[in-house]
Amino acid sequence: MLTLLGLVLAAAVWWRRNPSACPYGQRFWVEAPHPLITRERLRDALDPRPGERILEVGPGTGYYTLDVAGWIGPDGSLDIFDLQQDMLDHTMRRAAEAGISNLHPTQGDGRNLPFGDDSFDGAFLVTTLGEIPDQAAAVAELARVVRPGGRLVVGELMGDPHWVSPAAIEQHGGAAGLILERRIGSWVGSFSLLRKPD
Repeated sequence: MLTLLGLVLAAAVWWRRNPSACPYGQRFWVEAPHPLITRERLRDALDPRPGERILEVGPGTGYYTLDVAGWIGPDGSLDIFDLQQDMLDHTMRRAAEAGISNLHPTQGDGRNLPFGDDSFDGAFLVTTLGEIPDQAAAVAELARVVRPGGRLVVGELMGDPHWVSPAAIEQHGGAAGLILERRIGSWVGSFSLLRKPD
């Protein structure tokens, strides 16, 4: 039993020190229910409005995506951005099956977003920031593409091996010129709402 526990701990330490995206073959981890970082809490933090343009980094298989697409309505636009084309393809299939047509997929690295400055009303990522090797660069890129007055929401869950602490989120946001407005949830799982000043 101790040997198994040791192996699990060693794997967790290795994974924490070597950030990487959840492989498509292990997508069941991102499809599981998220009781502490719920869709309702995301909606409260992001406050998406009909007609807005929103960016989601790391949609995985679309756990939050389809709901956000519905909240912004057919006149809104949800750009989904992921390192893995398989994840984007999976999410787009789910959207097509649900009759959702306001998604726009782009494959790439979160440290170098292919969007212009001030392109989005808001952006969000959930349990994704810690998978990006340079978190500060990713937050700076997100701050660049969000318009003045826009918002960035970062969701984290403590059990995730790539968990990013609320203090680190606030630090990265501050370095990128964002202001922490509020946190929804608890230290175990929360959404941090950061705003780009006007």
